[in-house]
Amino acid sequence: MSERTDHGPESGGHHGGDELFKTPELPPLADSIAYIRALPKQTVAEVLRTAKARGKVAVQPRCGVGNQHEQLRLLRALEAGAQPDIHTLTIDAHTRMRRFDQALRGIRECPQDLNGYPLVGHGWIRGRELNDAVRAPIQIRHGSPHPWALFETTLASGFTAFEGGGICYNLPYAKNFPITESLALWREVDAVCGDLAREGIIVDREYFGTLTAVLMPPSISLAISFLEAVLAAREGVRCVSIAYPQGGEIVQDTATLRSIPRLAARYLPETVECYPVLHQYMGPFPRARRRADALILYGALAARLGGATKVLTKTHQEAFGVPDTDANLAGLATTHLAASELLDFVALDEDRVAEESAWIEEEVAEIVEPLLQGGDLLNAIPTAFAEGSLDIPFSASRLARSHIVPARDLSGAIRYLSSGALPFSERTLRRNALQLDDGDGRPPTRLLDRLSRDINYFAYADGPAGP
Repeated sequence: MSERTDHGPESGGHHGGDELFKTPELPPLADSIAYIRALPKQTVAEVLRTAKARGKVAVQPRCGVGNQHEQLRLLRALEAGAQPDIHTLTIDAHTRMRRFDQALRGIRECPQDLNGYPLVGHGWIRGRELNDAVRAPIQIRHGSPHPWALFETTLASGFTAFEGGGICYNLPYAKNFPITESLALWREVDAVCGDLAREGIIVDREYFGTLTAVLMPPSISLAISFLEAVLAAREGVRCVSIAYPQGGEIVQDTATLRSIPRLAARYLPETVECYPVLHQYMGPFPRARRRADALILYGALAARLGGATKVLTKTHQEAFGVPDTDANLAGLATTHLAASELLDFVALDEDRVAEESAWIEEEVAEIVEPLLQGGDLLNAIPTAFAEGSLDIPFSASRLARSHIVPARDLSGAIRYLSSGALPFSERTLRRNALQLDDGDGRPPTRLLDRLSRDINYFAYADGPAGP
């Protein structure tokens, strides 16, 4: 077993050189493995495997507050009121960006002001307290390009799923964190997960295909996630979840989710379990409760129709900020209902779904296969971003060109208005242009107005706020 998880350079009770920051020393990795084996519940990978075998969509809320007592209360309330299949611990922004001293001051002085749970600051003993308090396993969601300290505390806490990767947790979140460095750091995480897999502990590694969250063309989302999954598989990871954000057009969303198992068969070894995951709509939400509830139901139905193994829920308070417990419970209830077999009578035009899937898979192939065939993938990815042959729209990072300009076609599906320097064939470029040909007599629209309209696709359709 690697020494990285026993007492690596970040292990122990001091991070950031501040004497205020003292948390319990991390236990030996053998202790964490024994703790996970003794837990009287399934791991996240086991929950996903069971859900897939039963044809069920596992349901997972978002959840993360700064105070330990409030976090315990929230997890217990969600479990008692809605029985999620997997819990979430969303990490605060200070911890994501390794401002551990500020996170610790937040815990002591104003935990209610933290926008998530500062796991490193609370430490692994409190992490195990959360783990022991609920039946469902817990996944860590964060957004850090430098995840090592958080990953160590995650393992010591006995959590069995860790979201993120060297691309998806860098370019949407950090302005200038070198891609080469983030890939190397996440490689270490994946290598430890590979070590654990050989010990019989399977850690689910989920890739945040949501990226910058709005108007994300399906093929760039899947391409980035599969590149990260290929790197993880090479380090021995045995369970990956490919997450995709609901775009809002049911045929495209269904087709995207159904493409994931086929792409996994093409690009991942048979030894790797791969699960499709849908994030309910991540863009601007309607303010009116009835429309927000309808959008939540729509997302859960897309997950069901697309064969997702898991769906991440939203709430009707999404347009107003951090949702309260009751809103979370309502979102979970609506999602459980729509993702159940009760709505199996709803059917789509399967020819359209198949055609859309074929196009999505062709676009993914045109993006990823030149890189996979080029040799050293860890070096090829940063070069591709520098050249623009890999790119994401609206990136926070100056290391991505962000020359991709997405837009909705008349059906609401998301296409490439500009694909920048992505290595698309003429056939793909022509198809995207044809899909966006507004030959309906609508007046020309300025690019900024069009982007605003498409980003606010559901919010603009809002009626007056109210029940």
